[in-house]
Amino acid sequence: MTFKALLATKPGEKIETNLVELEERDLMPGDVTIAVEYSTVNYKDALALSGHADVIKTFPLIPGIDFAGTVEASSYPGIEVGDRVVANSWGLSQTHHGGFAQKARVNGDWLVKIPSRFSTKDTMAIGTAGYTAMLSVLALEHGGLTPESGDVLVTGANGGVGSIAIAILSGLGYRVIASTGRPEEAGYLRELGAAEIIDRKTLSEAGAPIAAERWAGAIDSVGSHTLANILAQMKYRGVVTANGLAQGMDLPGSVLPFILRNVTLAGIDSVHAPQSARVEAWSRLDRDLDLVKLARTTQTVGLADVPDVVGRIFQGKVQGRTVVDVNA
Repeated sequence: MTFKALLATKPGEKIETNLVELEERDLMPGDVTIAVEYSTVNYKDALALSGHADVIKTFPLIPGIDFAGTVEASSYPGIEVGDRVVANSWGLSQTHHGGFAQKARVNGDWLVKIPSRFSTKDTMAIGTAGYTAMLSVLALEHGGLTPESGDVLVTGANGGVGSIAIAILSGLGYRVIASTGRPEEAGYLRELGAAEIIDRKTLSEAGAPIAAERWAGAIDSVGSHTLANILAQMKYRGVVTANGLAQGMDLPGSVLPFILRNVTLAGIDSVHAPQSARVEAWSRLDRDLDLVKLARTTQTVGLADVPDVVGRIFQGKVQGRTVVDVNA
C-alpha cells in the first residue's frame, strides 16, 4: 500500500517540494512504524524547506520535525500497537524522514506516549514549539523563579514558542510581558494571558551593557541584540532562557549582568533533550496547559498547504501554531 508524503529534493541550488506517493519500503530504519495523523509547521521547518539554513542533510527527504499518530507495528519494549505517540525533533527532517507524511518509521526511544487528555491534533498544536516552551518554563523554575519574583518577558510572542509560553506562564500565575513586532495582535496575546505588550523595537537595537532592572525572568527566541538587552535589564538573580535566533545567532553583550547581578542564562535544546526531560515536559504540559488557550493559537492546513505556510512565516504573517492534517 502507498501513502502520501511531501518530499524535499534538491536537483539544483534550490530545494523543491512535491506531494508524492511512497511505499512502506521507502521508509527509513526504525523499530516502530506509525500511522501519522498530524504534523505541524515550525520555524525550523520553514528554514529547512526554504533552504535558508542547512537543516536537511540528505536528499530526498520527507521534512517535518514533528508528528503524532498511532503505532501500527513495534518491536520496541514498552511501545505497543495501538499506542498514541508523539515525536519531536531528533533526526527528523535532518537525516531521517519526518512528519509531513501519512506514515513514519523511527526508533522507539524517539517517541513519547501522548497524555490521555490530549488528542493527536492537540499534541501537534503543541508540537516542538510548545514542548520547547515547557522546557523553558522548567529551566526558569530550576533557576528559582516563582510568580512572586516579578515580571517575565516573552519575546517573539506571536510565534509558536512565545504563544504557548504565555499561555503556560499566565496559567501558573506569572505576570507576563509580551514583546512583539505586531502590536495590532495585542488582543490575541492578552487572550493568552499577557498582562502587557511592548514593541520589539525597544529591545532590538544595540544597548548599554547594563541597564535598569526590569525582568525577573525571560523566555527569548530572538537572540542577538534582543537577548543582550534582556540580559542587561534583568533583576538580581534573574533567569533567562534562550531557544532561538530569529534576529541572529550573535550575542553582542557583556559579562556585567552575570557578575554584577548573578543572572543565569540557560540554553534550551529541544532536538537532543534526553527522554527523561521530554517525558517531564509532556507531563507538565498535560498538567499546566489550558486547552482553550491552545485552541486560540491554532490553525489547520493540509500537506499541500505547507509550502505556502513557510512563505507566510518569513513574511511575519503566521500567528501561533499551524497544524498539518496529513490525511486532508
